[in-house]
Amino acid sequence: MSDNDSLQKIAHLRREYTRGGLRRNDLPAQPLTLFERWLSQACEAQLPDPTAMSVATVDQHGQPYQRMVLLKHYDDRGMVFYTNLGSRKAQQLENNPRISVLFPWHFLERQVMVLGHVEKLSPLDVINYFHSRPRASQIGAWVSKQSSRISARGVLEAKFLELKQKFQQGEIPLPSFWGGFRINIEAVEFWQGGEHRLHDRFIYQRDGAGWKIDRLAP
Repeated sequence: MSDNDSLQKIAHLRREYTRGGLRRNDLPAQPLTLFERWLSQACEAQLPDPTAMSVATVDQHGQPYQRMVLLKHYDDRGMVFYTNLGSRKAQQLENNPRISVLFPWHFLERQVMVLGHVEKLSPLDVINYFHSRPRASQIGAWVSKQSSRISARGVLEAKFLELKQKFQQGEIPLPSFWGGFRINIEAVEFWQGGEHRLHDRFIYQRDGAGWKIDRLAP
């Protein structure tokens, strides 16, 4: 098969979205009410990693970066995730706290995009979550200087074994370079696939103490 044939095949990959629509009458006053309903349905459908979200940040040159992280908590104050504070995303958020996250629930023909800005979690929130993680994950947090260049995977594996031995007894301490962020939500867009590419899109935007809701063209 030629390169042109491959490109033609990719160009014609598409399917109809027929799982349902989203109407204004379906919308609650608060975006997190609908988010919770959709997340619950994603879990019930046994989607792989239903709490996975693509996090977008921007460096000092305006270059966007994206990566997947797991949502660990949400409430009226915002959405929470944890990371190495020396990582690329954490350093970029330190310089520019603006953030966008996307939940890609493809099987349900849904996406949710969240826009806002971050603040660091308190040390108490971080340590409580850290010690709720599996022990191997706690050790893993110590192993990786996230986003730094390494020569081989063996470097990580050797460090893991070294620290597993070191922390064999007692509680594993919280690394000073590990923490979390809360996303203060400013807008949430819900996308539901529709037939003939006539998708349903609604965006919630903060409006004083409440939310303004608008339908967007697909």
